[in-house]
Amino acid sequence: MTIQCQPPVIFVKDMAASRRFYEDLLEQKVAVDMGINVSYTGGFALWQVDHAHEMIFNAPVSDPGPLGRKNFEFCFETDDLDAVFARLTEAGIKVAHPPHTQPWGQRVFHVYDPDGHIVEVGEQMTVVVARFMAQGMSTEETSRRTGIPLAMLQEMTCKEIK
Repeated sequence: MTIQCQPPVIFVKDMAASRRFYEDLLEQKVAVDMGINVSYTGGFALWQVDHAHEMIFNAPVSDPGPLGRKNFEFCFETDDLDAVFARLTEAGIKVAHPPHTQPWGQRVFHVYDPDGHIVEVGEQMTVVVARFMAQGMSTEETSRRTGIPLAMLQEMTCKEIK
């Protein structure tokens, strides 16, 4: 027997608003569009909450209750954190906190999607490593700072970081 984890599904109240957020602002590409359920090439899906409740509980739900209960974080990475933050704030997206640096050196910020789900956007770790190396850190120092194993970091610096 094999059990595999499948991509997460986010329940949403307003599919159009959620699609604008994920597709227009976070540039996610649609893989399958079934209207009430949309899957993205990035490995997640949106599902209209009232339909989801009908399918799961076999009964309509009058009030699905609050979504986005600050108990789930959805993470994205980018090579241009400041541009993504500017795009989201210009669009009026509610910010949980502006960009800041995590202890391992990655810059991140958190916003809320239209249903109040926490969304983290962070720098790709290759960007973090490249920054540290450009600042003169050795691969050993960079490995200690980022927590990336030395062998993996050496492979990254040879293949991905220019």
